[in-house]
Amino acid sequence: MIDAIDKSILRLLQKNSKFTIKELASKLNLTPTPVFERIKRLEKDGFIVSYKAVINRKKVGLSLLVFCNVSLNQHEATFISKFEKDIQQFTEVIECFHIGGMFDYLLKVVVKDMDAYQYFVAKKLATIDNIRKVQSAFVMTEVKSTVVLPIE
Repeated sequence: MIDAIDKSILRLLQKNSKFTIKELASKLNLTPTPVFERIKRLEKDGFIVSYKAVINRKKVGLSLLVFCNVSLNQHEATFISKFEKDIQQFTEVIECFHIGGMFDYLLKVVVKDMDAYQYFVAKKLATIDNIRKVQSAFVMTEVKSTVVLPIE
């Protein structure tokens, strides 16, 4: 179980994971040692999974963002497991969700441009067995994008 101080630490680290222990302690009106111990416990208990830099995809030449819906032909556990293993190999797929509804999977794909996406679908995604249907939605404007969870 986490308390209000733990939640404050999580909120602060989500905003800036580069805060030093001393800076966090100052913001929380605590000394560094208990803050350090809490962070280590939050890491050990799986509340903090990793620390990452959030990169501006457009600055690194990945200007096209696509949501790709995928339906499978067969839905037995072995086919689902194989698809999930196979999709891991594609660096263009930055997120993959097994979903309920009209499709089986929702992929979040980033590529340079439409030619790169067409190549991804035709030469990479199409190599996965058991895909029945692929439908793409191209992002025109990214209105909100965040990895910050609303910790209450």
